[in-house]
Amino acid sequence: MAILKPFRGLRPPVELAAQVASRPYDVLNSAEARLEAEGNPYSLLHIIKPEIDLPVGIDEHSPEVYQKAADNLNLFKTNGWLKKESTEYLYIYAQTMEGRTQFGLVGCASVDDYLNGVIKKHELTRSDKEEDRMKHVRITDANMEPVFFAYPAVAEIDQIVASIVASRAPEYDFVANDGFGHQFWLIEDCHTIDKLVELFAKLPATYVADGHHRTAAAALVGKEKRASNPQHNGTEEYNYFLAVHFPDNQLRIIDYNRVVKDLNGLTSKELLQKLSEDFEVERAGEEIYKPEALHIFSMYLKGSWYKLTAKQGRYNDNDPIGVLDVTILSALVLDKILDIKDLRTDKRIDFVGGIRGLAELKRRVDSGEMKVAFALYAVSMQQLINIADSGNIMPPKTTWFEPKLRSGLVVHELH
Repeated sequence: MAILKPFRGLRPPVELAAQVASRPYDVLNSAEARLEAEGNPYSLLHIIKPEIDLPVGIDEHSPEVYQKAADNLNLFKTNGWLKKESTEYLYIYAQTMEGRTQFGLVGCASVDDYLNGVIKKHELTRSDKEEDRMKHVRITDANMEPVFFAYPAVAEIDQIVASIVASRAPEYDFVANDGFGHQFWLIEDCHTIDKLVELFAKLPATYVADGHHRTAAAALVGKEKRASNPQHNGTEEYNYFLAVHFPDNQLRIIDYNRVVKDLNGLTSKELLQKLSEDFEVERAGEEIYKPEALHIFSMYLKGSWYKLTAKQGRYNDNDPIGVLDVTILSALVLDKILDIKDLRTDKRIDFVGGIRGLAELKRRVDSGEMKVAFALYAVSMQQLINIADSGNIMPPKTTWFEPKLRSGLVVHELH
């Protein structure tokens, strides 16, 4: 049983929505955030990346930075840049990328669902990143940014969403500077809200697609607040956190690729020889080559692209982890040949989201910064769900969802 809860959102007025809306905190660094928010006092980056309003070089995890987040949130509320709803709603958030639109239901997910495993995850989290977001949630007393969830598609939910979208213009409707469209509707009818809540209660599980650290932080702060409240009764707002829920059949995962700084002492010829033990190796030429199926990889080395096809018997299609191309590449190339044991800590490897294109892999190798690049065929939603359902964890940097949610269209306060 999955819980979907309406809430009193904190939202920007229509005329400011596009300026308030920002990219998530974790897809840009402090310098990029300063540039992106320059000249825009309304950007939510002033709250989710508050170091941009403090001297350059400040430790972004210092107490002054977290306090600035709280101060800026209060400023936004005082100035009317974020306004509290008079009653509880659910919302619809639509994103359009390259002519394809996905429709998400915005509501609160349950801390209990996360703690009890109804909300399923597929990635490990790092305690330092969890603590960073926990500090942010504690001091703002709010979920400033939604997490990105998936759920098994339900035709009746799709029909309700489609009827609302067809019946009236969206509250917000804008195209961000990356070219992606964003639309936002309020669901005000109490009978419709009750029906959606009822339909969600029939779902066996929901899945964290993107935002594992924000999800963990929100749930752990909720758990803390329970423990410190002698009058806790389970109805408090801190028992819930902000999420956008998308049907799984509308989502697309794109590739997440790897670049490596050296060849572990090997020459290019020796690397190709070692690769031939576990892969069929074909030179694909100088034009960018993109993998076209599972178990086929693209490699860029010394000005040439190669097609690497994993040989039969080198992977296990019956194992939800073993079937993943990230697992095959890690085991047969990164570990076995290049001696990269821990993708989370090894400084010789870096990761490039597929949204940047394979030309970015070529650029980083041609620049001399990296020696070799590997492109992978994207993981499917079904693979993600199979792994989460089996209680397994994907290797690091496996999934890249696009488009990213814009932060600031609605905020959930914990009081």
